[in-house]
Amino acid sequence: MNLWNKSSWGSGITANPVVALLMLASIIGAAITELSPSLTALFFFSDPEKGQYYRLLSPIFLHFGLLHLVFNCLWLGILGARIELLEGSLHLLILVLITGVCSNMAQYYWSGSIYFGGLSGVIYALLGYIWIKNKIAPYNYAPLPSGLMGFMVGWLVLCMTGILEIAVGIGVANAAHLGGLIVGLLIGLVFALIGKSKTG
Repeated sequence: MNLWNKSSWGSGITANPVVALLMLASIIGAAITELSPSLTALFFFSDPEKGQYYRLLSPIFLHFGLLHLVFNCLWLGILGARIELLEGSLHLLILVLITGVCSNMAQYYWSGSIYFGGLSGVIYALLGYIWIKNKIAPYNYAPLPSGLMGFMVGWLVLCMTGILEIAVGIGVANAAHLGGLIVGLLIGLVFALIGKSKTG
């Protein structure tokens, strides 16, 4: 139940317009980071006290390299499309907006740096959202593959050790990942309890 198993791109876009738009925005963001450092600077995070409120969200569309872009778009297609198909485009859009801002703020206030980007914080939020809904109100809400949550949390912990930065020089926005996961779990918990009360 995701964008990638549709019979054609056209049908996938029709069924998952928000996922498709987020992917397009991410592709544009990746192109900007690759081609124009001066333009990229306009989309890095900005403290809300300084205005330019779009910059609270815009870092989620900045991607640094093809692998970064493909990895995040793949998970967006797997996780985001499940939510969009079951709960609607507006629901997914609001979820992305909230968790995108929260994960960006977590990264900024933890690191003090504005030089970060990517959808990974949102991806972790979507993961947490789906996982907790299945745990609290298991009514076949797009169940995740067995072991996926454990793998992703393990990857999060591994990244937080700093091994990747030391071994291969890859900077990881760990606070964005953790912040996104926590916010996604909290939002999912609220909706799961509401759904359970309605069905129970």
